Amino acid sequence: MLKAVILIGGPQKGTRFRPLSFEVPKPLFPVAGVPMLQHHIEACAKVPNMKEILLIGFYQPNEELNRFLFNAQQEFKISIRYLQEYAALGTGGGIYHFRDQIVSGSPEAFFVLNADVCSAFPLTEMLSFQKEHGEPNSFVILGTTANRKQSMNYGCIVENEETNEVMHYVEKPSTFVSDIINCGIYLFNPEIFQHIGTVFQKNQQDMLLYPYDGEEPTNGWHRAEAIRLEQDIFTALAGQGRLYVYKTLSFWSQIKSAGSAIYASRLYLSQYHSNHPERLASSKEGGPKISGNVYIHPTANIDPTAMLGPNVSIGTGVTIGAGVRVRESIILHGANLQDHCCVLNSIVGWDSTIGKWARVEGTPSDPNPNDPYSKIDSETLFRDGKLTPSITILGCNVTIPSEVIILNSIVLPHKDLNRSFKNQIIL
Repeated sequence: MLKAVILIGGPQKGTRFRPLSFEVPKPLFPVAGVPMLQHHIEACAKVPNMKEILLIGFYQPNEELNRFLFNAQQEFKISIRYLQEYAALGTGGGIYHFRDQIVSGSPEAFFVLNADVCSAFPLTEMLSFQKEHGEPNSFVILGTTANRKQSMNYGCIVENEETNEVMHYVEKPSTFVSDIINCGIYLFNPEIFQHIGTVFQKNQQDMLLYPYDGEEPTNGWHRAEAIRLEQDIFTALAGQGRLYVYKTLSFWSQIKSAGSAIYASRLYLSQYHSNHPERLASSKEGGPKISGNVYIHPTANIDPTAMLGPNVSIGTGVTIGAGVRVRESIILHGANLQDHCCVLNSIVGWDSTIGKWARVEGTPSDPNPNDPYSKIDSETLFRDGKLTPSITILGCNVTIPSEVIILNSIVLPHKDLNRSFKNQIIL
Protein backbone atom coordinates (compact mmCIF):
# COMPACT_ATOMS: atom_id res chain seq x y z
CA MET A 1 0.00 0.00 0.00
CA LEU A 2 1.22 3.48 -0.95
CA LYS A 3 0.25 7.05 -0.13
CA ALA A 4 1.17 10.45 -1.52
CA VAL A 5 1.59 13.81 0.18
CA ILE A 6 1.45 17.07 -1.77
CA LEU A 7 2.86 20.15 -0.03
CA ILE A 8 0.75 23.12 -1.14
CA GLY A 9 2.23 25.87 1.06
CA GLY A 10 0.13 28.87 2.01
CA PRO A 11 -0.90 32.43 1.10
CA GLN A 12 2.41 34.15 1.83
CA LYS A 13 4.24 31.58 -0.30
CA GLY A 14 2.58 32.90 -3.48
CA THR A 15 3.98 36.43 -3.45
CA ARG A 16 5.85 36.04 -6.75
CA PHE A 17 2.57 34.86 -8.27
CA ARG A 18 0.68 38.07 -7.55
CA PRO A 19 -1.70 39.53 -8.61
CA LEU A 20 -3.01 36.13 -9.77
CA SER A 21 -2.78 34.59 -6.30
CA PHE A 22 -5.10 37.32 -4.96
CA GLU A 23 -8.02 35.58 -6.64
CA VAL A 24 -7.21 31.88 -6.32
CA PRO A 25 -4.79 29.83 -4.20
CA LYS A 26 -1.66 29.35 -6.28
CA PRO A 27 -1.99 25.49 -6.34
CA LEU A 28 -5.41 25.89 -8.00
CA PHE A 29 -4.22 28.25 -10.73
CA PRO A 30 -5.02 26.71 -14.15
CA VAL A 31 -1.99 25.41 -16.04
CA ALA A 32 -2.74 23.82 -19.44
CA GLY A 33 -6.44 24.08 -18.70
CA VAL A 34 -6.61 22.34 -15.32
CA PRO A 35 -5.60 23.37 -11.77
CA MET A 36 -1.87 23.06 -11.13
CA LEU A 37 -2.54 20.46 -8.42
CA GLN A 38 -4.55 18.25 -10.73
CA HIS A 39 -1.42 17.26 -12.67
CA HIS A 40 0.12 15.98 -9.40
CA ILE A 41 -3.02 14.16 -8.29
CA GLU A 42 -3.50 12.49 -11.67
CA ALA A 43 0.10 11.21 -11.62
CA CYS A 44 -0.28 9.87 -8.07
CA ALA A 45 -3.62 8.21 -8.84
CA LYS A 46 -2.02 6.25 -11.70
CA VAL A 47 0.52 4.57 -9.38
CA PRO A 48 -0.56 0.97 -8.63
CA ASN A 49 -1.68 0.35 -5.03
CA MET A 50 -2.04 4.09 -4.28
CA LYS A 51 -4.65 4.32 -1.53
CA GLU A 52 -4.75 7.96 -0.43
CA ILE A 53 -3.48 11.43 -1.35
CA LEU A 54 -2.99 14.00 1.42
CA LEU A 55 -2.60 17.73 0.79
CA ILE A 56 -0.70 19.60 3.51
CA GLY A 57 -0.60 23.39 3.74
CA PHE A 58 -1.78 26.40 5.67
CA TYR A 59 -4.44 27.80 3.39
CA GLN A 60 -7.75 28.32 5.15
CA PRO A 61 -10.24 25.77 3.80
CA ASN A 62 -12.60 27.54 1.40
CA GLU A 63 -15.34 26.72 -1.03
CA GLU A 64 -13.01 26.67 -4.02
CA LEU A 65 -10.55 24.24 -2.39
CA ASN A 66 -13.36 22.03 -1.08
CA ARG A 67 -15.01 21.91 -4.52
CA PHE A 68 -11.69 20.99 -6.14
CA LEU A 69 -11.12 18.16 -3.64
CA PHE A 70 -14.65 16.81 -4.13
CA ASN A 71 -14.36 16.87 -7.93
CA ALA A 72 -10.88 15.29 -7.88
CA GLN A 73 -12.10 12.44 -5.66
CA GLN A 74 -14.99 11.81 -8.03
CA GLU A 75 -12.76 11.85 -11.12
CA PHE A 76 -9.82 9.80 -9.83
CA LYS A 77 -11.74 7.45 -7.49
CA ILE A 78 -9.27 7.87 -4.64
CA SER A 79 -9.37 9.36 -1.15
CA ILE A 80 -8.01 12.95 -1.16
CA ARG A 81 -7.88 14.94 2.08
CA TYR A 82 -6.58 18.36 3.06
CA LEU A 83 -4.65 18.69 6.34
CA GLN A 84 -4.23 22.30 7.48
CA GLU A 85 -1.08 23.32 9.36
CA TYR A 86 -1.44 25.78 12.23
CA ALA A 87 1.55 27.71 10.82
CA ALA A 88 4.20 27.38 8.11
CA LEU A 89 6.10 24.29 9.24
CA GLY A 90 8.47 23.77 6.32
CA THR A 91 8.77 20.82 3.97
CA GLY A 92 9.71 18.44 6.80
CA GLY A 93 7.69 19.94 9.64
CA GLY A 94 4.36 19.54 7.86
CA ILE A 95 4.72 15.83 7.20
CA TYR A 96 6.11 15.29 10.73
CA HIS A 97 3.16 17.12 12.30
CA PHE A 98 0.73 14.86 10.41
CA ARG A 99 2.84 11.69 10.60
CA ASP A 100 0.04 9.73 12.29
CA GLN A 101 -2.27 10.47 9.36
CA ILE A 102 0.41 9.47 6.87
CA VAL A 103 1.33 6.15 8.52
CA SER A 104 -2.31 5.25 9.22
CA GLY A 105 -3.05 1.97 7.45
CA SER A 106 0.66 1.05 7.47
CA PRO A 107 1.79 2.18 3.99
CA GLU A 108 5.09 0.62 2.95
CA ALA A 109 6.14 3.90 1.32
CA PHE A 110 4.81 7.35 0.46
CA PHE A 111 5.64 10.05 -2.06
CA VAL A 112 6.13 13.70 -1.12
CA LEU A 113 5.65 16.25 -3.93
CA ASN A 114 5.99 20.01 -3.87
CA ALA A 115 2.99 21.64 -5.51
CA ASP A 116 5.00 24.32 -7.31
CA VAL A 117 6.78 22.01 -9.73
CA CYS A 118 5.83 20.95 -13.24
CA SER A 119 6.96 17.45 -14.15
CA ALA A 120 6.24 14.24 -15.99
CA PHE A 121 6.18 12.74 -12.46
CA PRO A 122 8.05 9.45 -13.03
CA LEU A 123 6.66 7.97 -9.80
CA THR A 124 6.50 4.31 -10.84
CA GLU A 125 10.07 4.61 -12.13
CA MET A 126 11.12 5.92 -8.71
CA LEU A 127 9.50 2.90 -7.07
CA SER A 128 11.35 0.51 -9.36
CA PHE A 129 14.59 2.40 -8.76
CA GLN A 130 14.16 2.11 -4.98
CA LYS A 131 13.80 -1.66 -5.23
CA GLU A 132 16.94 -1.92 -7.36
CA HIS A 133 19.15 0.43 -5.32
CA GLY A 134 20.18 0.34 -1.70
CA GLU A 135 18.23 -1.08 1.21
CA PRO A 136 14.46 -1.54 1.14
CA ASN A 137 14.26 1.31 3.67
CA SER A 138 16.24 3.77 1.58
CA PHE A 139 14.88 7.16 0.50
CA VAL A 140 14.85 8.52 -3.07
CA ILE A 141 15.13 12.09 -4.37
CA LEU A 142 14.08 12.85 -7.94
CA GLY A 143 16.93 14.73 -9.61
CA THR A 144 17.62 16.31 -12.97
CA THR A 145 20.57 18.01 -14.65
CA ALA A 146 20.95 21.79 -14.73
CA ASN A 147 23.66 23.93 -16.24
CA ARG A 148 26.58 24.94 -14.03
CA LYS A 149 25.44 28.50 -13.28
CA GLN A 150 21.76 27.78 -12.64
CA SER A 151 22.44 24.73 -10.46
CA MET A 152 23.38 27.07 -7.61
CA ASN A 153 19.73 28.24 -7.44
CA TYR A 154 18.64 24.76 -6.37
CA GLY A 155 19.50 22.00 -3.95
CA CYS A 156 22.63 20.34 -5.37
CA ILE A 157 23.33 16.61 -5.18
CA VAL A 158 26.72 14.91 -5.35
CA GLU A 159 26.17 11.24 -6.17
CA ASN A 160 28.17 8.06 -6.28
CA GLU A 161 27.97 7.45 -10.02
CA GLU A 162 28.04 3.67 -9.63
CA THR A 163 25.38 3.31 -6.93
CA ASN A 164 23.48 6.63 -7.27
CA GLU A 165 23.81 7.16 -3.53
CA VAL A 166 23.67 10.79 -2.43
CA MET A 167 27.10 11.47 -0.94
CA HIS A 168 26.71 15.21 -0.36
CA TYR A 169 23.75 17.61 -0.41
CA VAL A 170 23.86 21.42 -0.34
CA GLU A 171 20.83 23.69 -0.65
CA LYS A 172 21.48 26.67 -2.97
CA PRO A 173 25.27 26.76 -2.59
CA SER A 174 27.24 29.96 -3.13
CA THR A 175 29.76 28.15 -5.36
CA PHE A 176 29.38 25.29 -7.82
CA VAL A 177 28.85 21.89 -6.17
CA SER A 178 27.08 19.68 -8.72
CA ASP A 179 24.93 19.94 -11.83
CA ILE A 180 22.43 17.42 -10.42
CA ILE A 181 19.58 19.32 -8.75
CA ASN A 182 16.71 18.41 -6.46
CA CYS A 183 13.32 18.32 -8.22
CA GLY A 184 11.23 18.54 -5.03
CA ILE A 185 9.73 15.05 -5.47
CA TYR A 186 10.64 12.31 -2.98
CA LEU A 187 9.92 8.69 -2.13
CA PHE A 188 10.06 7.91 1.58
CA ASN A 189 9.07 5.15 3.95
CA PRO A 190 7.89 5.66 7.56
CA GLU A 191 11.46 5.46 8.87
CA ILE A 192 12.00 9.03 7.64
CA PHE A 193 10.06 10.21 10.68
CA GLN A 194 12.80 8.91 12.98
CA HIS A 195 15.27 11.23 11.26
CA ILE A 196 12.85 14.17 11.34
CA GLY A 197 12.10 13.41 14.99
CA THR A 198 15.79 13.72 15.84
CA VAL A 199 15.81 17.25 14.39
CA PHE A 200 12.58 18.05 16.23
CA GLN A 201 14.10 17.03 19.56
CA LYS A 202 17.22 19.09 18.85
CA ASN A 203 15.04 22.09 18.02
CA GLN A 204 13.21 21.67 21.33
CA GLN A 205 16.50 21.56 23.22
CA ASP A 206 17.75 24.65 21.40
CA MET A 207 14.58 26.52 22.33
CA LEU A 208 15.16 25.68 26.00
CA LEU A 209 18.81 26.72 25.83
CA TYR A 210 18.20 29.85 23.73
CA PRO A 211 14.66 31.06 24.45
CA TYR A 212 13.38 34.23 22.88
CA ASP A 213 11.44 36.87 24.78
CA GLY A 214 7.98 35.52 24.06
CA GLU A 215 7.38 37.38 20.82
CA GLU A 216 6.92 35.29 17.73
CA PRO A 217 10.08 35.46 15.55
CA THR A 218 9.29 36.80 12.12
CA ASN A 219 10.82 33.90 10.19
CA GLY A 220 9.09 31.19 12.25
CA TRP A 221 12.12 28.90 12.27
CA HIS A 222 12.40 28.97 16.06
CA ARG A 223 9.36 26.73 16.22
CA ALA A 224 10.49 23.23 17.12
CA GLU A 225 8.27 21.77 14.40
CA ALA A 226 9.54 24.05 11.64
CA ILE A 227 11.82 21.62 9.82
CA ARG A 228 13.18 21.72 6.28
CA LEU A 229 13.75 18.43 4.49
CA GLU A 230 16.46 19.94 2.33
CA GLN A 231 18.71 21.66 4.88
CA ASP A 232 17.85 19.71 8.03
CA ILE A 233 17.34 16.13 6.79
CA PHE A 234 19.04 15.53 3.43
CA THR A 235 22.27 17.21 4.46
CA ALA A 236 22.53 14.85 7.46
CA LEU A 237 21.46 11.71 5.56
CA ALA A 238 23.93 12.20 2.69
CA GLY A 239 26.77 9.67 2.73
CA GLN A 240 24.98 7.40 5.24
CA GLY A 241 23.86 4.77 2.73
CA ARG A 242 20.19 5.71 3.04
CA LEU A 243 19.60 8.44 0.46
CA TYR A 244 19.64 7.92 -3.32
CA VAL A 245 18.94 10.03 -6.39
CA TYR A 246 16.89 8.93 -9.39
CA LYS A 247 17.79 11.17 -12.34
CA THR A 248 14.99 11.85 -14.79
CA LEU A 249 15.44 12.79 -18.45
CA SER A 250 11.82 13.94 -18.69
CA PHE A 251 10.71 17.55 -18.45
CA TRP A 252 10.78 19.42 -15.16
CA SER A 253 10.42 23.04 -14.12
CA GLN A 254 9.55 25.12 -11.08
CA ILE A 255 6.39 27.25 -11.06
CA LYS A 256 7.46 30.14 -8.87
CA SER A 257 6.23 33.10 -10.91
CA ALA A 258 3.44 33.83 -13.34
CA GLY A 259 5.95 33.75 -16.20
CA SER A 260 6.95 30.22 -15.29
CA ALA A 261 3.26 29.21 -15.41
CA ILE A 262 3.19 29.94 -19.14
CA TYR A 263 6.31 27.81 -19.65
CA ALA A 264 4.80 25.00 -17.52
CA SER A 265 1.62 25.21 -19.59
CA ARG A 266 3.71 24.66 -22.72
CA LEU A 267 5.33 21.54 -21.21
CA TYR A 268 2.02 20.04 -20.11
CA LEU A 269 0.29 20.85 -23.42
CA SER A 270 3.09 19.01 -25.22
CA GLN A 271 2.64 16.04 -22.88
CA TYR A 272 -1.08 15.93 -23.73
CA HIS A 273 -0.19 14.33 -27.08
CA SER A 274 0.61 11.13 -25.19
CA ASN A 275 -1.66 11.22 -22.13
CA HIS A 276 -4.62 13.49 -23.01
CA PRO A 277 -4.94 14.04 -26.79
CA GLU A 278 -8.63 14.86 -26.27
CA ARG A 279 -7.61 18.08 -24.50
CA LEU A 280 -5.80 19.47 -27.55
CA ALA A 281 -7.73 21.58 -30.05
CA SER A 282 -7.29 21.29 -33.82
CA SER A 283 -8.26 23.39 -36.80
CA LYS A 284 -11.71 22.42 -38.04
CA GLU A 285 -14.08 23.83 -40.63
CA GLY A 286 -16.06 26.63 -39.04
CA GLY A 287 -13.64 26.93 -36.13
CA PRO A 288 -10.63 29.10 -35.31
CA LYS A 289 -7.23 28.43 -36.82
CA ILE A 290 -5.07 26.43 -34.40
CA SER A 291 -1.28 26.56 -34.52
CA GLY A 292 0.62 24.16 -32.29
CA ASN A 293 -0.66 22.97 -28.90
CA VAL A 294 -3.82 24.72 -27.71
CA TYR A 295 -6.36 23.91 -24.99
CA ILE A 296 -9.88 25.35 -25.34
CA HIS A 297 -12.54 24.81 -22.69
CA PRO A 298 -15.80 23.58 -24.25
CA THR A 299 -17.72 26.60 -22.89
CA ALA A 300 -15.51 29.14 -24.67
CA ASN A 301 -17.03 31.08 -27.59
CA ILE A 302 -14.42 31.71 -30.29
CA ASP A 303 -14.92 33.42 -33.64
CA PRO A 304 -13.79 31.23 -36.58
CA THR A 305 -11.50 34.00 -37.88
CA ALA A 306 -9.41 34.02 -34.67
CA MET A 307 -5.95 32.44 -34.64
CA LEU A 308 -4.72 30.68 -31.50
CA GLY A 309 -1.37 29.13 -30.63
CA PRO A 310 1.11 27.86 -30.08
CA ASN A 311 0.96 27.33 -26.31
CA VAL A 312 -2.43 28.83 -25.56
CA SER A 313 -4.91 27.85 -22.86
CA ILE A 314 -8.47 29.20 -23.02
CA GLY A 315 -10.58 28.96 -19.85
CA THR A 316 -14.28 28.59 -19.13
CA GLY A 317 -16.72 31.08 -20.62
CA VAL A 318 -14.07 33.03 -22.55
CA THR A 319 -15.26 35.08 -25.54
CA ILE A 320 -12.84 35.71 -28.42
CA GLY A 321 -13.90 37.98 -31.27
CA ALA A 322 -13.13 38.19 -34.97
CA GLY A 323 -9.52 38.38 -36.12
CA VAL A 324 -8.07 38.00 -32.61
CA ARG A 325 -4.50 36.66 -32.34
CA VAL A 326 -3.38 34.83 -29.18
CA ARG A 327 0.03 33.22 -28.71
CA GLU A 328 2.00 31.88 -25.71
CA SER A 329 -0.72 32.98 -23.29
CA ILE A 330 -3.23 31.86 -20.66
CA ILE A 331 -6.72 33.36 -20.94
CA LEU A 332 -8.68 32.86 -17.72
CA HIS A 333 -12.38 32.32 -16.97
CA GLY A 334 -14.82 34.86 -18.37
CA ALA A 335 -12.32 37.03 -20.23
CA ASN A 336 -13.51 38.92 -23.31
CA LEU A 337 -11.05 39.49 -26.17
CA GLN A 338 -12.73 41.85 -28.60
CA ASP A 339 -12.28 41.96 -32.38
CA HIS A 340 -8.74 42.17 -33.78
CA CYS A 341 -6.95 42.50 -30.44
CA CYS A 342 -3.58 40.78 -30.04
CA VAL A 343 -2.37 38.93 -26.91
CA LEU A 344 1.22 37.63 -26.80
CA ASN A 345 3.19 36.19 -23.85
CA SER A 346 0.54 37.25 -21.37
CA ILE A 347 -1.91 36.06 -18.74
CA VAL A 348 -5.34 37.66 -19.01
CA GLY A 349 -7.15 37.58 -15.67
CA TRP A 350 -10.63 36.42 -14.81
CA ASP A 351 -13.47 38.49 -16.36
CA SER A 352 -11.06 40.98 -17.92
CA THR A 353 -11.79 42.75 -21.20
CA ILE A 354 -9.37 43.67 -23.98
CA GLY A 355 -10.82 46.19 -26.43
CA LYS A 356 -10.80 46.14 -30.21
CA TRP A 357 -7.40 46.50 -31.86
CA ALA A 358 -5.68 46.63 -28.46
CA ARG A 359 -2.32 44.91 -27.97
CA VAL A 360 -1.24 43.15 -24.77
CA GLU A 361 2.29 41.76 -24.94
CA GLY A 362 5.00 40.54 -22.58
CA THR A 363 8.55 39.26 -22.79
CA PRO A 364 8.94 35.48 -22.48
CA SER A 365 11.13 34.19 -19.65
CA ASP A 366 11.91 30.84 -21.25
CA PRO A 367 15.07 28.81 -20.64
CA ASN A 368 17.88 29.15 -23.17
CA PRO A 369 16.75 26.96 -26.11
CA ASN A 370 20.37 26.29 -27.10
CA ASP A 371 21.23 24.74 -23.71
CA PRO A 372 19.53 21.37 -23.09
CA TYR A 373 20.14 21.69 -19.33
CA SER A 374 18.94 25.27 -18.97
CA LYS A 375 16.10 25.96 -16.51
CA ILE A 376 13.74 28.89 -16.25
CA ASP A 377 15.15 31.75 -14.17
CA SER A 378 13.09 32.94 -11.21
CA GLU A 379 13.63 36.61 -11.97
CA THR A 380 13.20 39.20 -9.25
CA LEU A 381 10.40 41.68 -9.91
CA PHE A 382 12.84 44.60 -10.11
CA ARG A 383 16.40 44.92 -11.38
CA ASP A 384 18.47 48.10 -11.07
CA GLY A 385 15.38 49.96 -9.87
CA LYS A 386 13.35 49.02 -12.94
CA LEU A 387 10.65 46.41 -13.53
CA THR A 388 12.25 43.30 -15.01
CA PRO A 389 10.86 42.69 -18.54
CA SER A 390 8.61 39.68 -18.27
CA ILE A 391 5.20 38.48 -19.32
CA THR A 392 2.29 40.89 -19.03
CA ILE A 393 -0.24 40.02 -16.33
CA LEU A 394 -3.76 41.42 -16.13
CA GLY A 395 -5.47 40.83 -12.79
CA CYS A 396 -9.17 40.03 -12.62
CA ASN A 397 -11.74 42.52 -13.93
CA VAL A 398 -9.22 44.65 -15.81
CA THR A 399 -10.48 46.62 -18.80
CA ILE A 400 -8.11 47.56 -21.64
CA PRO A 401 -9.74 50.08 -24.03
CA SER A 402 -9.63 49.84 -27.80
CA GLU A 403 -6.30 50.56 -29.53
CA VAL A 404 -4.35 50.73 -26.24
CA ILE A 405 -0.97 48.94 -25.96
CA ILE A 406 0.20 47.27 -22.74
CA LEU A 407 3.80 45.97 -22.80
CA ASN A 408 5.72 44.09 -20.08
CA SER A 409 3.42 45.34 -17.34
CA ILE A 410 1.49 44.05 -14.36
CA VAL A 411 -2.04 45.40 -13.90
CA LEU A 412 -3.64 44.87 -10.52
CA PRO A 413 -7.30 43.77 -10.33
CA HIS A 414 -10.30 46.00 -11.03
CA LYS A 415 -8.52 48.60 -13.16
CA ASP A 416 -10.03 50.48 -16.10
CA LEU A 417 -7.09 51.79 -18.11
CA ASN A 418 -7.34 54.83 -20.39
CA ARG A 419 -3.90 54.88 -22.04
CA SER A 420 -0.94 52.70 -23.01
CA PHE A 421 1.70 51.49 -20.56
CA LYS A 422 5.15 49.92 -20.84
CA ASN A 423 7.29 48.29 -18.12
CA GLN A 424 5.04 49.35 -15.26
CA ILE A 425 3.09 48.02 -12.31
CA ILE A 426 -0.32 49.64 -12.52
CA LEU A 427 -1.85 49.91 -9.06
